Amino acid sequence: MKTNKTLALFILITLVLTAPAQAAEYTIDTEHSKVIFTVTHLGISKVSGEFKKFSGSFDFDAANIAAATTSATIDSSSIDTSVVKRDEHLKSPDFFDAVQFPEITFTSKKITPVSENQFKVGGDLSMHGVTQAVELDVKLGGTVKDPWGNERAAFTAATVIDRRQFGVVWNKTLETGGLVVGNDVEIKLEIEGIKK
Repeated sequence: MKTNKTLALFILITLVLTAPAQAAEYTIDTEHSKVIFTVTHLGISKVSGEFKKFSGSFDFDAANIAAATTSATIDSSSIDTSVVKRDEHLKSPDFFDAVQFPEITFTSKKITPVSENQFKVGGDLSMHGVTQAVELDVKLGGTVKDPWGNERAAFTAATVIDRRQFGVVWNKTLETGGLVVGNDVEIKLEIEGIKK
């Protein structure tokens, strides 16, 4: 009987020690996060802007990055380039058509570790009524407990998309043959999440 109890205890301890760690869910802290984009202007300079309103979450376990998942929603009408006239044009049907397509969404599909704290996140980006597969280069900034007892995780992500693939095609040609607005859009995310 004693042998059976010892065996049962050994099995229980083994199961506990070998059980996979559970991914924790984090909510994006929008006060400490940014969604930034940059595009070429007139072929000679760059203009940057950001989206002020967004939300999202990610399930994350530092010991098993490949199992992480993330999703986010951006309010397309919250675009801000610090120039009101330009922002209104970007919200118009020429670009985001924010009235008809009020949300931009991303849902991860696959995460591939590249090196320590660096990985690639593939997923579906939906914008302007079109969904395309995109891949982001992501770097984990780390995890920490803040002074108020909240566990936080942070990362940066970057990718480049061709806006024409999402039906955002407005442009004008310069006398030199260049374009008023570049077709490639650089996207950079600075994300900090709070563990639920």
